[in-house]
Amino acid sequence: MGTFRTVWQGLDWSFLTDILIYIIPAMVCVTIHETCHGLVAYKLGDPTAKDAGRLSLNPIRHVDLIGLVMLLVCHFGWAKPVPVDARNFKDPKKGMALTALAGPVSNVLLTVVLLAAYGLLYFPLLKMGEAGAFFLRLVLTTAYLSTALAIFNIIPISPLDGSKVLYSVIPDKAYFTLLRYERYGMGILIVLVATGVLGEPLSNVTEFVFDRLFSIAEWTGGLVW
Repeated sequence: MGTFRTVWQGLDWSFLTDILIYIIPAMVCVTIHETCHGLVAYKLGDPTAKDAGRLSLNPIRHVDLIGLVMLLVCHFGWAKPVPVDARNFKDPKKGMALTALAGPVSNVLLTVVLLAAYGLLYFPLLKMGEAGAFFLRLVLTTAYLSTALAIFNIIPISPLDGSKVLYSVIPDKAYFTLLRYERYGMGILIVLVATGVLGEPLSNVTEFVFDRLFSIAEWTGGLVW
């Protein structure tokens, strides 16, 4: 037993915390994002997501296993898309646009809440040692990933949310033309990500936006300390 305890204590568990520090934020951000898609669709008259059990904060209902693995390995992944039936909307184009926008908007709001909490809890958690530092890192990573998810999803390439917003403002002729090529969207995204074309621009925009939002943490921290 003594030998087992010695080996156990000697193991390097940092790899596990590194995985958790990425998996937990990813699941939180995706769950909020997808739930808000379904919630807005429901409020606009489409019960499809509700009937499918997707108005839930249970991440298991939203996470796609392959998409999660891809996110960990390639930093590019996906969740199970929330089912939406535009025929249930009074104005299908507007309904789809608002439903699509709900995802990125919810991620920005999540970032704001997390950064406010980060500023308030920074010094108290630092006094708790490694556990406090881990929690702070977890909150900050979730806030950053939420910002990145919002920005990535406003790209107007199907199946991203930005494409649904684009479809709502273009003429019908252009709309039906784009629909013919919608099935190629995921392939285009994978190529853009794999070749690094999107990497640097997205990273620069995310860092720019996140740096501006971080002033919220500085403000809330200043209120307390």
